[in-house]
Amino acid sequence: MEKVNLAEKLALVDDFWHPRVVAELNGQHVKVVKLAGPFVWHQHEREDELFLVVRGELRMELRDRSIELREGELLVVPRGVEHRPVAEREVEVLLFEPAGTLNTGNVRDERTVDAPERI
Repeated sequence: MEKVNLAEKLALVDDFWHPRVVAELNGQHVKVVKLAGPFVWHQHEREDELFLVVRGELRMELRDRSIELREGELLVVPRGVEHRPVAEREVEVLLFEPAGTLNTGNVRDERTVDAPERI
């Protein structure tokens, strides 16, 4: 059992859209990631995802609306809901999702991370 300092973990991240695992519980991965710009539209057929903004602002685009998230706010995207995270400026995010969740969901592209690194 070890404590996790989010600021220290996020300081190790020097790229965007590449989540890293920092903890695990009950089959869930806790990940940190830095985002900038728009991501790919995608969905997860079997997994819900929790996005918690640690620093900055994030816009979660859905097909029928957008939701703005600021520091300290979180959003759970239910399985099967098509979404696209967009960060106008760099944002730091904590993710909770089942282990094995593919970051690009039902889409495979150059940003797909099959096996996220543990830091």
